Amino acid sequence: MLLRINGLITSSQISTVREILDRSDYRDGRESAGNEAVSVKNNEELAPDNPDTARLNNIIMGRLVSHPIYQYGVLATRVAAPFYARYTPGKRYGTHIDDPIMGVGDRYRTDVSITVFLNDPDEYEGGELSITTTYGEVKEKLPAGDAILYPSGSLHQVAEVTDGVRLVAVTWAQSMIRDPAQRELLYNLSLARDELLRNNPDSNATLKVSNSYINLVRMWADI
Repeated sequence: MLLRINGLITSSQISTVREILDRSDYRDGRESAGNEAVSVKNNEELAPDNPDTARLNNIIMGRLVSHPIYQYGVLATRVAAPFYARYTPGKRYGTHIDDPIMGVGDRYRTDVSITVFLNDPDEYEGGELSITTTYGEVKEKLPAGDAILYPSGSLHQVAEVTDGVRLVAVTWAQSMIRDPAQRELLYNLSLARDELLRNNPDSNATLKVSNSYINLVRMWADI
Protein backbone atom coordinates (compact mmCIF):
# COMPACT_ATOMS: atom_id res chain seq x y z
CA MET A 1 0.00 0.00 0.00
CA LEU A 2 1.30 3.42 -1.03
CA LEU A 3 -0.10 6.39 0.86
CA ARG A 4 0.43 10.02 -0.08
CA ILE A 5 0.12 12.91 2.35
CA ASN A 6 -0.41 16.23 0.60
CA GLY A 7 0.76 19.35 2.38
CA LEU A 8 2.25 17.55 5.36
CA ILE A 9 4.72 20.40 5.91
CA THR A 10 3.40 23.94 5.55
CA SER A 11 5.02 26.44 3.18
CA SER A 12 6.34 28.55 6.06
CA GLN A 13 7.86 25.45 7.66
CA ILE A 14 9.42 24.45 4.34
CA SER A 15 11.06 27.89 4.20
CA THR A 16 12.58 27.30 7.63
CA VAL A 17 13.75 23.81 6.69
CA ARG A 18 15.30 25.05 3.46
CA GLU A 19 17.13 27.87 5.21
CA ILE A 20 18.74 25.32 7.54
CA LEU A 21 19.55 22.75 4.87
CA ASP A 22 20.97 25.29 2.42
CA ARG A 23 23.60 26.51 4.93
CA SER A 24 24.46 23.13 6.45
CA ASP A 25 27.32 20.69 5.95
CA TYR A 26 26.78 17.21 4.54
CA ARG A 27 28.62 13.87 4.64
CA ASP A 28 28.80 10.89 2.31
CA GLY A 29 25.46 9.09 2.58
CA ARG A 30 27.15 5.71 2.34
CA GLU A 31 28.31 6.12 5.93
CA SER A 32 24.78 5.28 7.12
CA ALA A 33 24.03 2.60 4.49
CA GLY A 34 23.34 -1.02 5.42
CA ASN A 35 25.12 -4.01 3.95
CA GLU A 36 22.80 -4.34 0.97
CA ALA A 37 22.52 -0.63 0.13
CA VAL A 38 26.10 0.57 0.47
CA SER A 39 27.06 -0.48 -3.07
CA VAL A 40 24.16 1.41 -4.71
CA LYS A 41 23.81 4.45 -2.46
CA ASN A 42 25.29 7.68 -3.77
CA ASN A 43 23.97 10.75 -2.01
CA GLU A 44 24.83 13.13 0.81
CA GLU A 45 23.27 13.42 4.26
CA LEU A 46 23.14 16.14 6.84
CA ALA A 47 26.04 15.81 9.25
CA PRO A 48 24.88 14.07 12.46
CA ASP A 49 26.35 16.75 14.70
CA ASN A 50 24.40 19.57 13.04
CA PRO A 51 23.09 21.84 15.83
CA ASP A 52 19.80 22.40 13.98
CA THR A 53 18.87 18.71 13.66
CA ALA A 54 16.54 18.81 16.66
CA ARG A 55 14.75 21.81 15.18
CA LEU A 56 14.32 20.02 11.85
CA ASN A 57 13.07 16.88 13.59
CA ASN A 58 10.52 18.87 15.58
CA ILE A 59 9.08 20.26 12.36
CA ILE A 60 9.13 17.11 10.23
CA MET A 61 8.29 14.49 12.84
CA GLY A 62 5.88 16.72 14.73
CA ARG A 63 3.75 17.05 11.60
CA LEU A 64 4.15 13.42 10.55
CA VAL A 65 3.24 11.57 13.73
CA SER A 66 0.12 13.69 14.29
CA HIS A 67 -1.26 13.21 10.77
CA PRO A 68 -4.25 10.83 10.54
CA ILE A 69 -3.04 9.13 7.35
CA TYR A 70 0.20 8.23 9.13
CA GLN A 71 -1.61 7.19 12.29
CA TYR A 72 -4.17 4.94 10.56
CA GLY A 73 -1.91 3.74 7.75
CA VAL A 74 1.14 2.85 9.83
CA LEU A 75 -0.19 2.01 13.31
CA ALA A 76 3.31 2.68 14.52
CA THR A 77 4.92 1.45 17.69
CA ARG A 78 8.25 3.10 16.93
CA VAL A 79 9.53 5.64 14.45
CA ALA A 80 13.11 6.58 13.64
CA ALA A 81 14.62 10.04 13.57
CA PRO A 82 14.90 11.05 9.90
CA PHE A 83 17.93 11.35 7.68
CA TYR A 84 18.09 14.55 5.61
CA ALA A 85 19.43 13.63 2.17
CA ARG A 86 20.77 15.80 -0.63
CA TYR A 87 21.16 14.69 -4.25
CA THR A 88 23.31 16.92 -6.46
CA PRO A 89 23.96 16.22 -10.17
CA GLY A 90 25.28 12.69 -10.66
CA LYS A 91 23.87 11.40 -7.36
CA ARG A 92 21.38 8.53 -7.24
CA TYR A 93 20.26 5.62 -5.10
CA GLY A 94 20.15 2.33 -7.00
CA THR A 95 17.55 -0.39 -6.65
CA HIS A 96 17.43 -1.80 -3.13
CA ILE A 97 15.27 -3.00 -0.27
CA ASP A 98 15.65 -1.27 3.08
CA ASP A 99 17.40 -3.22 5.82
CA PRO A 100 14.86 -5.12 7.95
CA ILE A 101 16.46 -4.03 11.24
CA MET A 102 17.98 -0.59 11.80
CA GLY A 103 19.32 1.46 14.67
CA VAL A 104 22.39 1.24 16.85
CA GLY A 105 21.73 -0.09 20.34
CA ASP A 106 18.04 0.77 20.30
CA ARG A 107 17.06 -1.44 17.36
CA TYR A 108 13.77 -1.38 15.46
CA ARG A 109 12.13 -3.31 12.61
CA THR A 110 11.46 -1.40 9.41
CA ASP A 111 7.89 -1.98 8.23
CA VAL A 112 7.04 1.35 6.57
CA SER A 113 9.42 3.69 4.75
CA ILE A 114 8.58 7.39 4.53
CA THR A 115 9.98 10.04 2.20
CA VAL A 116 9.12 13.70 2.80
CA PHE A 117 9.92 15.95 -0.18
CA LEU A 118 11.55 19.21 0.90
CA ASN A 119 11.86 21.06 -2.41
CA ASP A 120 9.72 21.33 -5.51
CA PRO A 121 10.10 19.09 -8.59
CA ASP A 122 10.96 22.01 -10.87
CA GLU A 123 14.13 22.65 -8.83
CA TYR A 124 15.86 19.53 -10.19
CA GLU A 125 15.91 17.18 -13.17
CA GLY A 126 15.63 13.44 -12.60
CA GLY A 127 15.52 12.23 -9.01
CA GLU A 128 12.22 10.33 -9.25
CA LEU A 129 11.50 7.87 -6.47
CA SER A 130 10.50 4.59 -8.13
CA ILE A 131 8.72 1.92 -6.09
CA THR A 132 7.93 -1.57 -7.36
CA THR A 133 4.42 -2.62 -6.36
CA THR A 134 2.19 -5.60 -7.16
CA TYR A 135 0.63 -3.37 -9.84
CA GLY A 136 3.92 -2.34 -11.43
CA GLU A 137 6.41 0.46 -10.95
CA VAL A 138 5.22 3.75 -9.45
CA LYS A 139 7.31 6.91 -9.90
CA GLU A 140 6.91 9.83 -7.51
CA LYS A 141 8.32 13.35 -7.59
CA LEU A 142 6.08 15.28 -5.24
CA PRO A 143 5.80 18.97 -4.30
CA ALA A 144 7.70 20.35 -1.34
CA GLY A 145 5.93 19.40 1.87
CA ASP A 146 4.27 16.24 0.51
CA ALA A 147 5.15 12.75 1.73
CA ILE A 148 4.82 9.17 0.52
CA LEU A 149 4.61 6.05 2.71
CA TYR A 150 5.33 2.57 1.35
CA PRO A 151 6.27 -0.93 2.63
CA SER A 152 9.96 -1.14 3.50
CA GLY A 153 10.19 -4.52 1.77
CA SER A 154 9.43 -2.93 -1.61
CA LEU A 155 12.15 -2.67 -4.23
CA HIS A 156 12.76 1.04 -4.81
CA GLN A 157 15.32 3.46 -6.17
CA VAL A 158 16.01 7.15 -6.73
CA ALA A 159 16.88 8.06 -10.30
CA GLU A 160 20.03 10.03 -11.01
CA VAL A 161 19.70 13.78 -10.57
CA THR A 162 21.00 15.44 -13.72
CA ASP A 163 20.50 19.09 -12.77
CA GLY A 164 19.66 21.05 -9.63
CA VAL A 165 19.41 19.65 -6.10
CA ARG A 166 16.92 17.16 -4.62
CA LEU A 167 16.22 17.45 -0.86
CA VAL A 168 14.26 14.92 1.17
CA ALA A 169 13.79 13.63 4.69
CA VAL A 170 13.65 9.84 5.00
CA THR A 171 12.49 7.85 8.00
CA TRP A 172 11.13 4.41 8.92
CA ALA A 173 8.46 3.11 11.27
CA GLN A 174 7.89 -0.16 13.04
CA SER A 175 4.21 -1.04 12.93
CA MET A 176 2.07 -2.99 15.37
CA ILE A 177 0.90 -4.84 12.25
CA ARG A 178 3.79 -6.64 10.55
CA ASP A 179 1.90 -7.76 7.45
CA PRO A 180 1.44 -5.07 4.74
CA ALA A 181 -1.79 -6.67 3.49
CA GLN A 182 -3.27 -6.58 6.98
CA ARG A 183 -2.23 -2.94 7.37
CA GLU A 184 -3.97 -2.08 4.09
CA LEU A 185 -7.15 -3.87 5.15
CA LEU A 186 -7.16 -2.06 8.49
CA TYR A 187 -6.51 1.31 6.84
CA ASN A 188 -9.44 0.91 4.45
CA LEU A 189 -11.64 -0.35 7.27
CA SER A 190 -10.67 2.66 9.38
CA LEU A 191 -11.81 5.00 6.61
CA ALA A 192 -15.16 3.24 6.38
CA ARG A 193 -15.47 3.29 10.16
CA ASP A 194 -14.79 7.02 10.37
CA GLU A 195 -17.31 7.80 7.62
CA LEU A 196 -19.98 5.77 9.39
CA LEU A 197 -19.21 7.41 12.73
CA ARG A 198 -19.58 10.85 11.13
CA ASN A 199 -22.74 10.18 9.15
CA ASN A 200 -24.62 7.48 11.05
CA PRO A 201 -23.03 6.97 14.45
CA ASP A 202 -25.95 5.14 16.05
CA SER A 203 -26.57 2.56 13.35
CA ASN A 204 -26.06 -1.16 13.80
CA ALA A 205 -23.76 -1.19 10.76
CA THR A 206 -21.52 1.42 12.39
CA LEU A 207 -21.27 -0.65 15.55
CA LYS A 208 -20.39 -3.81 13.60
CA VAL A 209 -17.72 -2.11 11.49
CA SER A 210 -16.21 -0.37 14.52
CA ASN A 211 -16.14 -3.58 16.53
CA SER A 212 -14.58 -5.47 13.63
CA TYR A 213 -11.83 -2.87 13.28
CA ILE A 214 -11.06 -2.89 16.99
CA ASN A 215 -10.96 -6.67 17.23
CA LEU A 216 -8.85 -7.11 14.10
CA VAL A 217 -6.28 -4.74 15.59
CA ARG A 218 -6.43 -6.77 18.79
CA MET A 219 -6.01 -10.02 16.81
CA TRP A 220 -3.08 -8.86 14.66
CA ALA A 221 -1.22 -6.37 16.85
CA ASP A 222 2.33 -7.23 17.85
CA ILE A 223 3.52 -5.05 20.72
